[in-house]
Amino acid sequence: MNPTQLICDIGELNHLFKNSMSIEHFLHQTVAMVSKHLHCNVCSIYIYDEDEKMLTLKATQGLNPKAANTVQLQLGQGLVGKALKELRTLNIEDASNHPDFKAFAGIEEEKYQNFLAIPIARGHNRIGVLSLQRISAQKFTAEQEVACKAVASQLANIIENAKFLISIHSQTQPKHADKDEEKIESLKASIASKGFAQAPAVVIDKDKTFKNLLNRSFEQKYNIDDFHKAIKQTENQLEELQKRVEEKLSDAASLIFASHLLILKDKEFVGTMAKLIETGTQPPKAVLSISKKYIDIFAATSNQYVREKIQDVEDLSVRIIGNLESSIEEITPVKNKIVIAQDLFPSDLLKFSSEDIAGIILVSGGVTSHLSILARSLGIPMLIATEQKLLNIAPNTVVLLDADDGAIYVNPSDQIKAQYKTHSSARQILDIQKHTVRAETFTKDNKKITLFANVNLYTDAKLACEMKCEGVGLYRTEFPFIIRNDFPSEQEQYVTYRRLVELMQGKPLIFRTLDIGGDKVLSYYQNTKEQNPFLGMRSIRFCLQNKEVFTQQLRAMLRAGKDADLRIMFPMISSLDEFLEARDILNDCIRQLKNSQMQFNPSPQIGMMVELPAVVDLIDDFAKEADFFSIGTNDFIQFMLGVDRTNENVAPFYLPHHPAVLRAINKVAAAANKHNKNISICGDMAHYRRYIPALIGMGITTFSLDPAYMPTIQDYIEKIDSEQAVQMAGKLLAANRVSQTKQIIESGI
Repeated sequence: MNPTQLICDIGELNHLFKNSMSIEHFLHQTVAMVSKHLHCNVCSIYIYDEDEKMLTLKATQGLNPKAANTVQLQLGQGLVGKALKELRTLNIEDASNHPDFKAFAGIEEEKYQNFLAIPIARGHNRIGVLSLQRISAQKFTAEQEVACKAVASQLANIIENAKFLISIHSQTQPKHADKDEEKIESLKASIASKGFAQAPAVVIDKDKTFKNLLNRSFEQKYNIDDFHKAIKQTENQLEELQKRVEEKLSDAASLIFASHLLILKDKEFVGTMAKLIETGTQPPKAVLSISKKYIDIFAATSNQYVREKIQDVEDLSVRIIGNLESSIEEITPVKNKIVIAQDLFPSDLLKFSSEDIAGIILVSGGVTSHLSILARSLGIPMLIATEQKLLNIAPNTVVLLDADDGAIYVNPSDQIKAQYKTHSSARQILDIQKHTVRAETFTKDNKKITLFANVNLYTDAKLACEMKCEGVGLYRTEFPFIIRNDFPSEQEQYVTYRRLVELMQGKPLIFRTLDIGGDKVLSYYQNTKEQNPFLGMRSIRFCLQNKEVFTQQLRAMLRAGKDADLRIMFPMISSLDEFLEARDILNDCIRQLKNSQMQFNPSPQIGMMVELPAVVDLIDDFAKEADFFSIGTNDFIQFMLGVDRTNENVAPFYLPHHPAVLRAINKVAAAANKHNKNISICGDMAHYRRYIPALIGMGITTFSLDPAYMPTIQDYIEKIDSEQAVQMAGKLLAANRVSQTKQIIESGI
């Protein structure tokens, strides 16, 4: 191939465009020309729709012709979407095994291993992608890459014109009522909680449901007996749901339906409805009228806790009317369905879990960590999508949710369903893996590595025991707080913590003190709205400002930890002063309990989370005071790099392998080891195999991870040679560019 000749030929594209019978004809002529000159098996052009954030395959030479106009990718999805999102060329030698490869059934591209994607753009204006594929084992050369960039550059103007004409044509096409649903075939989404689900969808919009009922006319006649039956049925349903939550979750139950039941038992609430019915008002209208009255009263108050009751009243009234009129479509139960919603509360997830939900798609801007963590604990597959059209999906539309790959399929094809069936079977392997986990973990050269479990709910602890974890490296105590309507008392916390202590049977157990703030908000805590809650009154700052809450939690931990290997850890420490103040409060609690003659643990280990860059330069000073350290890599990376990890727009900048992050982790590990203090990793870095060798090489031998990851991480660690891990860590710490550390990480040991 002569690149100069190719560029000259592409320079004739304006003439080709003028003489083409249609836009489609021009694009097909273009891919044929490029394919011929570059001697490749496949050449394709994708055009990007900025409004829809969607790439569509418009022309291809070499793939199944039926793929044109049917294959679509979100920005960032697959190798093509990744190239355009990052506005950089991708030259991949083994495409089908690349983690970003996206397979489409029936287009027959799996056999083409060499892959080249060139973004077509004008400045930062994304226009499309020119992609080339071939079977041969030889990677596209630098010369070919340069030639293709020249092609893409010259294509930019013409394809921009083509996009303009395509948009005009689309506006002249007849509109269909279900256009939004038709346009959504497959979407890329962020993974919040892994798993699979294939089920009918139900869109939850409680506010919309209640307002729709207010404007509804009820033709069927009901009497006062029907009303009382509906009230009793509602009460029975709520009590049954509460019982199921308590059986399934135990520590997190906290009477999440208590508010509904209390309102239902309120004589004024139900009694006023009954009086209206007795004077001739239709029961559904009476329910709505009194509910609206309560909602208006709650809405008028400045008390946030009272305002939160609006949703409870709406939920309750919808449920009562649903028991009166079973034909109301909006009140379809969520059992065995995929819920699509704009926003959810933690209590919603608990309710859904009690009703055997199949999965959740949350339509919002980013992954909220507390909902993700809770969904994982509940075993609910959950994805976070940005496509608002999902909220318009018709009831009972079949949706396939692949929360292992981060994909959503609306009305999936038979091929996709078949693929899902295979994947779903593979998920059963986890049950088998439980029996293969060893009680202890060693590297290939017999270096001891300790695997602890992250625990959010009692269900996690039970799974951790099945996975033979060596202890709990992080118990997130905030979840019993988050799902409640008020602060749990010392005794309530004691009961929760004691059950966990008894379950672990003497194994190390690290309690992290209350870590709220950021995206983990307590609806009942009255505080000013913060511009940036991640940098606001959260974690240890909240505890030191609310010492009564802090003291009750510490006392509950000390009492529950009697005769246990109890370790208490403070989160988000930024200064030695904070750590010492928190420790002093803990010591005060120990003195109080001694004086009260209560049984408790008088000598817990006291440690801290390393999450803020401010700690790194003071780590030797902290090592003289703290008994142990745990690096919370999620927040540590976020604050080190100034990247909001819940914001998908800056996701490419959230880099665990950033040289500054790696060097900071190494500095903390070195100080801990020098002072003989235990150091562990408890963030998501512990879940990803590619980072494990580097961390072991830095001297970190304790990892705390979600129990489901234990089998695969243990298997991987047993293949690592610790000396090679030290060498890998040395190379990483010597590198000063992200591109260098990325290459070292991907190369492995």
